[in-house]
Amino acid sequence: MENIRVLADQTRFNLFKLLINNDLCVGALASRLNISKAAASQHLQVLRKAGFVRGEKRGYWTHYSVEKETIRTLASRLVEMIDSASPNGLVCIKARPEENTSQKKELMKMCCNDCCQQPEKLKGTPQECKSVTPAKAGVQK
Repeated sequence: MENIRVLADQTRFNLFKLLINNDLCVGALASRLNISKAAASQHLQVLRKAGFVRGEKRGYWTHYSVEKETIRTLASRLVEMIDSASPNGLVCIKARPEENTSQKKELMKMCCNDCCQQPEKLKGTPQECKSVTPAKAGVQK
């Protein structure tokens, strides 16, 4: 699941999109994305190490394609994450009933001091956010 980060790079994501429906060599990928062959090759190496693409030697050239089963597995994991989310929508970490208090403490470290702020309070600068109350922001209780 951690490998999903490699798709955050726009060039790698574009390579990935091209390879979903096509088996292409480095030269073809480079020319379609207007990047050098060396850059395309380096990006493909990252995608290959992450398990998203594979290379197949065809004569002199190596053609790359998406590892569709890996992508299906990743997609099913993402669906599981979504399905296991709170049925009532987003819940503040402070309000979540965690069995494991150390897990809750870890989550709280990642959270801001007041994670239950209204979205209206987050629109301005940090100084403005602290001074806005739900009544001032037009939020009805």
